[in-house]
Amino acid sequence: MNIERKIISRSEQETEAFAAALARELPPGSVLALDGDLGAGKTVFSRGFARGLGITEPVSSPTYTIVQEYPLPGRRGMLYHLDLYRIENSASALAFGVDEFLDDPESTALVEWPERIADILPDSALRIEIRHLSDTEREIILKQGS
Repeated sequence: MNIERKIISRSEQETEAFAAALARELPPGSVLALDGDLGAGKTVFSRGFARGLGITEPVSSPTYTIVQEYPLPGRRGMLYHLDLYRIENSASALAFGVDEFLDDPESTALVEWPERIADILPDSALRIEIRHLSDTEREIILKQGS
């Protein structure tokens, strides 16, 4: 079954609020593939998503570290925030151990630049496209299913 939802966010605060609400809806073990150009708002979305899971520490893009790990407060599991911009392909990602982050049933993985590992992303991954509409507005499209 295909599911698609679109929203227009008019500010970073709206993007964060939407992402926080989504985080509270999704079960542990979810994988989110965040797609958008540089500066589209993937990190803003990730910050809001982390807040929705109760994470209060600063959330930044893991461009240079590839993955940031945030413990989920009050429960088992982690939020894994992966930025695969510097990863060439799925073979490189597997050598790095990305499958451990994607396959953890108690944790959630946010994957920026998911096209680098499209062939190994779970079929159940929620695809999120963030597109610039203006300096402040973004279109956020959620897609799930084949």
